[in-house]
Order: sequence, then structure tokens, then C-alpha cells
Amino acid sequence: MSENIKLTSFSHGAGCGCKISPQILDKILKSDKPKANHPLLLVGNESRDDAAVFDWQNGEAVISTTDFFMPIVDDPFDFGKIAATNAISDIYAMGGSPLLAIAILGWPIDKLAPEIAAQVLEGGRAACAEAGIPLAGGHSIDSPEPIFGLAVTGKVRKEHLKQNDSATKGCMLYLTKPLGVGILSTGQKRGIVSPGDLGRAVKQMSTLNNFGEKLGPLSYVKSLTDVTGFGLFGHLVEMADGSGLSAKIAFENLPLLPNIDHYLDLNCFPGGTARNLASYGDRLSEEFSERQRYIGADPQTSGGLLIAVEAEHTAEFEAFAKENGFDLSPIGELTEPQEKAIYLS
Repeated sequence: MSENIKLTSFSHGAGCGCKISPQILDKILKSDKPKANHPLLLVGNESRDDAAVFDWQNGEAVISTTDFFMPIVDDPFDFGKIAATNAISDIYAMGGSPLLAIAILGWPIDKLAPEIAAQVLEGGRAACAEAGIPLAGGHSIDSPEPIFGLAVTGKVRKEHLKQNDSATKGCMLYLTKPLGVGILSTGQKRGIVSPGDLGRAVKQMSTLNNFGEKLGPLSYVKSLTDVTGFGLFGHLVEMADGSGLSAKIAFENLPLLPNIDHYLDLNCFPGGTARNLASYGDRLSEEFSERQRYIGADPQTSGGLLIAVEAEHTAEFEAFAKENGFDLSPIGELTEPQEKAIYLS
């Protein structure tokens, strides 16, 4: 039934590239400071962290998050699995364990058959099953564009909680997934991406960030976040600013999906890249080339974990990562605060 349906043709954006830009989000949230009136709220939206965290007062905390977007791929099952994987990632990015999820579904019932929506939900259930949690219910509306995502609840020991604004000077930076998802998804919408390149991107976006749960107990992991719609640079600006630091990036060490340069040669990049650069481009040093800016600001959907590790523990961390299937090396470091947030190493 869905063989000839191209879900991406029913939406004006794709995946996390649909996110409101950081610049506009600042205006929306400027007066919203929930922690001020709720002393048991450990993490609110002040630092734009990945999830809210509430103190249970028994040594544990509950993590609450939601994430949803419009189709980034045409296959309904893949769309559902990617959206669910992306939402669950917020729990892992806090060093926590997911417990259950609730579905969020918007569907243009006059344009797309309900059977296609059922396939989207099946993809969501598959991601939840891999995470070992139930998709326990949800809410749906008739909407002009297809939308899917999850609200996810998780837990974490308070001493294992990881945040995006707790890095320290000298920390080395690591990234667990290659960049380029936004570029390839735009290539799909334009009909120029190869099946092999798209397949790699879909597999990556469907892979859980459950490594984050294992990072919670590691005291030398000082800060943690996942890279999504604001791109690597946007989420690194949040980490650097929140921690009162600046960052240096060794661009040649960044992991990239194959053939990204080919698609950039074709002027293939999402609209979210321009919105990201309009929001924080002035926080980047002038040394970055235009191409480097497009890669660093590329909106990632279900992107990797950005990890800040104390420099004296990098060998220990890299050995731990290898035991868990990751061959990681530093992509940069955090330094004393300077005029710009991010510099080219």
C-alpha cells in the first residue's frame, strides 16, 4: 500500500531540520524559568538540555522528554523507527535509562491512509522494543502534515546525571555518530541521493544512543548531550556557553558519512543549515570555511552523543568505548573562554 507513497513530499521540512531556530527559540523561551519556582526540578529549560529532570528525593530522579517531527524518509516504518529512536536518545543523553513511551501522532487523514500511519507506529514500537520499553499509549490529531514522535519517561541515579552545561576546562570532545544526515536527507527529497548513501543514513538514524546510559556512572565524563537539529556547532555552543568555556574543533577528525562532499558540490543542504548559521554563525571563528560551516551546522536527526571527557582519562575512556563497540578519537577540546564560542584547531 505504501510502496508509491513518498512521505517526505507531504511535509515542508524533514526530521530535526524542522526545529525552530535557536535565535527564535530564545525569544519564545526568554521568560520561562521553571526551576525558580520548583526546587525539586533539577534540570529545566534554562540550559536547553536534552530533558527535564525531577528529584524523587530517594537518590533517584525521573527524566521526562518529548520529541517529534515530520518525515525525514519516505518509508513509513523507517520514519517511525527513526523518530522514536531520536526521542529516546534524550534519556540516554542525560545518562539515564528509559522506562516507557507515549506516542504523538499527527496525520492528514484526507491525504494518507490510516494503514500507513499504522506502519509508522510499528516502526516506533520496534525502536521501543530495542530499548526494552513499552509504547504504552499516545495521542493523535488530524493535522495538515504527518507528524510522529514520543514522550519518554526515564530514570537516573542523581550522581549519574549528565548535563550539557557541566564541562570543565581541558575536556576532550568525542562524537559517536558521523555527521551529514541533513545533507543526505535533502538529497533524498531532491531525488539525487544514492540508495547506498541513504541506507547508511537510515541505519545510523535508527541506531539507539544507549551508550549514554553506560556513561552515567563514569565520573570523568563531565558533560553529555546529543547532536540533533541545531547541528554539531549549535549543540557545542550550548555546551561551551553553559560551561563558561570555548571550544576548539579539529575538523579533519570529524566523522562524516560517505560522499558528503559530493552532495555539497551539488549545493545540496537543508534549509535548517541556513537557519542554524543565522542563529549562531557569529559565534564561530572566521577560520572556518563555508563548507566546514555547512557540515558543522547540518541538522542531525537522531545524531550521535557529544561527550566531554577529562583529558587525563581519555585513554581509559577510549578503551571503555571500544569495549562497547565504538572506535573513538577526540574531535576537539574545551578551553578557557574567548571571544568566540568555537575555534578551528
